[in-house]
Amino acid sequence: MSTEPRQRILQLRQELNRHNHNYYVLNSPEISDREFDFMLKELEALEAEHPEMADPLSPTQRVGSDLTSSFEQTTHIHPMLSLSNTYSIEEVDEWFGRVRAALGGESFSVVGEMKFDGTSISLIYEHGRLVRAVTRGDGERGDVVTDNIKTIRSIPLELQGEGWPDFFEIRGEILLPWEAFDKLNKEREFNEEPLFANPRNAAAGTLKTLNSREVARRGLDAYFYYLLGPELPADNHYDNMVAARSWGFKVSGIMTLLNSLEEVDNFIRHWDTERRNLPVATDGLVFKVNSMRQQLNLGFTAKSPRWAIAYKFPAERAVTRLRFVSFEVGRMGIITPVANLEPVLLSGTIVKRASLHNEDIIKALGIHQHDLLYVEKGGEIIPKITGVDENGRQPGAEPVGFVSHCPACGTPLVRVEGEASWQCPNKFGCPPQIAGRVEHFVGRKMMNIDGVGEETAQQLFATGLVRNIADLYDLRREQLLKLDGFGPRSADRVIEGLEASRSVPYDRVIYALSIPFVGDTVAKKVAKAFPDIDRLMAASAPQLAAVKDIGPRIAESIVEYFSNTENRAIVERLKTAGLQMSMEEKSHEDLTDLLGGRTFVISGTFTLHSREEYKELIERNGGKNAGSISKKTDYILAGENMGPAKREKAATLGIPLLSEDEFLAMLNQPRQ
Repeated sequence: MSTEPRQRILQLRQELNRHNHNYYVLNSPEISDREFDFMLKELEALEAEHPEMADPLSPTQRVGSDLTSSFEQTTHIHPMLSLSNTYSIEEVDEWFGRVRAALGGESFSVVGEMKFDGTSISLIYEHGRLVRAVTRGDGERGDVVTDNIKTIRSIPLELQGEGWPDFFEIRGEILLPWEAFDKLNKEREFNEEPLFANPRNAAAGTLKTLNSREVARRGLDAYFYYLLGPELPADNHYDNMVAARSWGFKVSGIMTLLNSLEEVDNFIRHWDTERRNLPVATDGLVFKVNSMRQQLNLGFTAKSPRWAIAYKFPAERAVTRLRFVSFEVGRMGIITPVANLEPVLLSGTIVKRASLHNEDIIKALGIHQHDLLYVEKGGEIIPKITGVDENGRQPGAEPVGFVSHCPACGTPLVRVEGEASWQCPNKFGCPPQIAGRVEHFVGRKMMNIDGVGEETAQQLFATGLVRNIADLYDLRREQLLKLDGFGPRSADRVIEGLEASRSVPYDRVIYALSIPFVGDTVAKKVAKAFPDIDRLMAASAPQLAAVKDIGPRIAESIVEYFSNTENRAIVERLKTAGLQMSMEEKSHEDLTDLLGGRTFVISGTFTLHSREEYKELIERNGGKNAGSISKKTDYILAGENMGPAKREKAATLGIPLLSEDEFLAMLNQPRQ
């Protein structure tokens, strides 16, 4: 390899790492996104031409991989203990007094920090390079999530500056910023997936996602707060974190050195209000004795260090005026009442709307027109109405009533049997329902049609090009080019996306049809039981209900869907368009009932197959996967590094553990 390409690769990596740090940590970019992308593409091309220069920490590797692998576990070098919590300034003052007494009156300072509401992480660096990332786990052992951590652009893969030890551990918090959290929940709501209650749950769930490309897409961030190692740059916590900041780590500017109890109390009072303006979720403050020597002298209790304490903020609550209640129509026709509020600041975001869910909740709360409503977030970041301030009720205010007709098409509403929901029955004439089904159909977990997002789906419906999901396959490039915002490349992406969707598996096609109560899990079970669409359309309710986990309600919903002539016509058009309307021969030929409905929990790491492959084997042979151990668990497929808590629970319940060889023997499969 000539010197010139090698030097250019090294130069580009250095420059891109610097620009990543400027953008994601310092929030002061020096170049445009376009310039950054050109540099990244140049590096990608050079690395492709010179594979001998491959480096897993190259900036080109931040996008992650779509390969699935299970997480191995490892023991922490130092246990990751939790902190003792306090809930008042007085309790913090008492801790401060205990520290002073334990140090025998020796002077000390305290570092005040924000307690970010995310998921804890431990990073190990050797010779200036990231070598391992481990979750907190049970404090003693955690999951190795290095591949996922590499996708977080605010985390340095290679250190900058100077003075860093050859080996050290740094601990921090993985976060999902408010903006990314709102975007993710909006996407999940559209796909009818359960919403994350708060950014902490979202960050934790994202970090344990097996597909690191999906992790990269979600936009995690990280702040760091503690440095450990045999040769740290300073003998105090504050200066160590300042040094870590110079090496490229994102250390919060909120970190403050406090030299008296008065300064500690003022720090609490200041951030109890100002935290609401931060771009990430917080749930308190942390105070640490600054001197490492004094930390060592103070020591630990069984569960937490004596030299640190957490102060928890009180739950967020506000009172604001109800402007009006709007009624929104979902793709299944369900009418959702929404409280439109006078804007109020809660947990760093302006809240203007909150779902009232259904008519029964409106009645239970006793909401009248223009009432003063209590809005809370607390740990549940999705705003919710928790009560009414009746003292602020306006004279003559009428109770909020539920609409009797669809607000979009005027059709009289019907009550969903056995539920609190009202529904618009006009499935094929109600604009929000039609557009919603198109949006669902093209979604990532359904047909994954590249180039058609929520806005484009709405645009296609509004212009009359797409009135049902089958119309998508009649779209032509020249039609798309006439739409606002479409150029040759974006038009080609849609056409290519439609072509690619013809190979999407049968079970995802079923999910994409928007059959009420049929999500992705139910769609897989239905596809397995009725391996082509004609058999599914001909199935009776008793036949469907006989499928495990498909109850009468889902069965009746499927029968009702396919009894509608318009739905059947759409399915026939999709068949003609070339969509997969049956399981692949290999898929249903290999199905057995060897595991006879028995429930398995998979735990640990494996060498012969991945966890996902074992899950597939269990399902294909009539078994059921569960995420946690209970009395209903029949077996645990136990790999290496199975957690001690799970092992103990299995022993208590008398659940047998199977090795990989023993499990494969149950299926009469040879060891590979």
